[in-house]
Amino acid sequence: MKYYIAAVEKEPGKSVEVWFPDLSGCFSGGDTIDEAMANAPEALVLYAGAMAESGSALPPARSLTELKDDPEAAADLREHMVALIPFKPSRLRPAAE
Repeated sequence: MKYYIAAVEKEPGKSVEVWFPDLSGCFSGGDTIDEAMANAPEALVLYAGAMAESGSALPPARSLTELKDDPEAAADLREHMVALIPFKPSRLRPAAE
């Protein structure tokens, strides 16, 4: 199993957003941090499935050290909580025939 690092963003009066610096366009959310975090693994599976259907490979997961060395990612992560989200490729559904 591999893990993707996620940024967790909560603004007063708004839902919680979870997004992945390594996966442009992959995000999750919920009314609470717990709900958003519980939804995040499913967002990874859906994103990976869409990538596979389009014939694209899922970008590799970078470590926190690698993200901190990337100035753009580091700036985003400094302002948010950070979480490791497990990705289980076995949850991907086989392509329909």
